[in-house]
Amino acid sequence: MSNNRVSRRQFLNYTLTGVGGFMAAGMLMPMVRFAIDPVLQSKGAGDFVPTDQKVAELTDTPVKVNFSFEQIDAWYKSDVTAMAWVYKEGDKVVALSPVCKHLGCTVGWEGDKNHPDEFFCACHAGRYHKNGENVPGTPPLGPLDEFEVEEKDGLLLIGPVRPNTLVKK
Repeated sequence: MSNNRVSRRQFLNYTLTGVGGFMAAGMLMPMVRFAIDPVLQSKGAGDFVPTDQKVAELTDTPVKVNFSFEQIDAWYKSDVTAMAWVYKEGDKVVALSPVCKHLGCTVGWEGDKNHPDEFFCACHAGRYHKNGENVPGTPPLGPLDEFEVEEKDGLLLIGPVRPNTLVKK
């Protein structure tokens, strides 16, 4: 027999410490996973969505281009249809968001006969120049956002939204 005998009190202390540590780890692991998991998930924000619009058919007049993509909210997946106002400025393709910066209404190209060659928001008479710049004295507080664009096999691909790069600040 060994002289290093474990007393009942020490045995109970070791046992309770081990069980308590196991239970604490069982509670902490889901919390750590919850905190770290979003960082490890792949993001779909950089994906480009194909459209039916041929780049060769674009002119300097904005046209409405619809596109669809799958949106995932937690466990719910849905198909979303969105749109962009697209035109060519020289060799560059420009795609502007139709969402008004005032209250989020949808803007239309030449929607007001009194102001041709401008985007118009019918909600509160907001106006934007062709490059998305808000007309001074109208409700919008900033320029229309811009979509990133790419061309693949002659078709237009719409990417994520970014702040307008056409407007000089």
